[in-house]
Amino acid sequence: MAKTPMTVIRGGRVVDIKRHSAPKADILVKGDTIVEIGRPGLPAPPDARTIDARRRLLHPGLINGHTHSHGNLAKGMGDRLTLELLLTAGPWMSGNRTLEDKYLSSLIGAAEMVLKGCTAAYDLAAEFPMPSVDGLAAIGQAYADVGMRAVLAPMVADTSFFEAIPGLMVRLPTGLKKDVERFRLAPYKASVAQMKRALHGWKLDGKGVSLAVAPTIPHHCSRDFLLACLKLSKDYDTGLHSHVSESKVQVIAGYQLYGSTLTAYMDSLGLIGPNFTVAHGVWLDGNDMKLLGDKGASVSHNPGSNMRLGNGLADMRAMLDAKVNVGIGTDGASCSDNQNMYENMRLASMVSKVQGPDWERWITTEEVLEAATIGSARALGLGKDIGRLEKGYKADIVFLDLEQVNWIPFNGATNQIVHTEDGTAVHSVMIGGRMVVENRRLLTVDVPDLARRAERSREWLQKANKPSKALYDRLEEVVGTFCPGLAKQPLHIDRFGGGHYHYGNDAKHGHAH
Repeated sequence: MAKTPMTVIRGGRVVDIKRHSAPKADILVKGDTIVEIGRPGLPAPPDARTIDARRRLLHPGLINGHTHSHGNLAKGMGDRLTLELLLTAGPWMSGNRTLEDKYLSSLIGAAEMVLKGCTAAYDLAAEFPMPSVDGLAAIGQAYADVGMRAVLAPMVADTSFFEAIPGLMVRLPTGLKKDVERFRLAPYKASVAQMKRALHGWKLDGKGVSLAVAPTIPHHCSRDFLLACLKLSKDYDTGLHSHVSESKVQVIAGYQLYGSTLTAYMDSLGLIGPNFTVAHGVWLDGNDMKLLGDKGASVSHNPGSNMRLGNGLADMRAMLDAKVNVGIGTDGASCSDNQNMYENMRLASMVSKVQGPDWERWITTEEVLEAATIGSARALGLGKDIGRLEKGYKADIVFLDLEQVNWIPFNGATNQIVHTEDGTAVHSVMIGGRMVVENRRLLTVDVPDLARRAERSREWLQKANKPSKALYDRLEEVVGTFCPGLAKQPLHIDRFGGGHYHYGNDAKHGHAH
């Protein structure tokens, strides 16, 4: 039986998030796990590999609580996009993908993340008209090839965007109605069958890539489909992840369709629990947050995307007050343009500060950094394994260069990781005891070759999706006027209680059950 390799990391400064300090310490790693952290000179076996971490600040690998791998081939394709216009643009931005395209898009995102200090991600990948076993295997293999951890949750729905927004299909001219009929998604039983096949035969767990279930947006899924997703999650012990109250349009659609908030509706079906993650939650009301907190659920706070799409500013302080587990994510590169967790930590801090002058309610840098590590780890269902630099946790460690200009002078570890660092000081990245990035070079992927392959893919997709781009251009005016008009309807969100929505002569009041 082969002896488990030992590694000792010497001379680094290990961040203590809560104390805002970074004392010098050595770290002993056995295989993929931290077995001891101690003072410099920590005893280690004579045959242990030694890593010199002098002039390095060590922090836990950042964990992306919400992204979309299919978005990486679509970065920079849009500018003034609301969420609803982004969903309309889906066939143009992400259509006609081959297996190679799906693999490359995932590889680009994973490469960017690890180079910017992120070691794990919750990826809601999309395939149309439904997930495929081969597609999920290709996406997952990209993470494995980079050496990054991932929870891969295929986005699924059985109702198209145009059918899901009350009144939108009626507003479309007859010709456009016929054109968007080809966007119909597969019947839910077909998607469930594909997910079940993928879950049953998944082979990448041993490489740090697991599967979860993502009914993409509640009102894009029939009641039976949501219940089928819940059953899959229970049968295979996976997480559940959904975009909930991301935009005001979603909230109004929920009230019109269900007479309640989307959170309350999903709870009535039994979906809300410790393995459930809300993506975004910009428009959650106080009852929603209390329900999520009481049920042990999570929210992935994605401040960059929320502002990029004009959805608003999520209230992280109110979530934490309600005992919601909060993680931080980037969202996909088609609507956030990069996969930089440092940027989103900084934005999470800033967003809390522009919501009011009561500075004592602003989110602290330690709360932000804990959300991007411990909080996101829990959302991924990996809270017992990653997110901390402590004995018994996996050795997922980021080495920041203290001689890089971001760290001159070095005044405060926690504050500067959140407010100063932008990814350019990432010197090396270890995942599970293995160096994936060393001296700013990705060791697992030939990046120039990736660029060449991605360019061939981009050229092919631009031609293949030209008709979809033309259709988007025709739909833009209708969707871009109808949905903002819907969002202008009165809606009062009470962070300390329920929400109130008025339309016509009726009033709907959202209260968590």
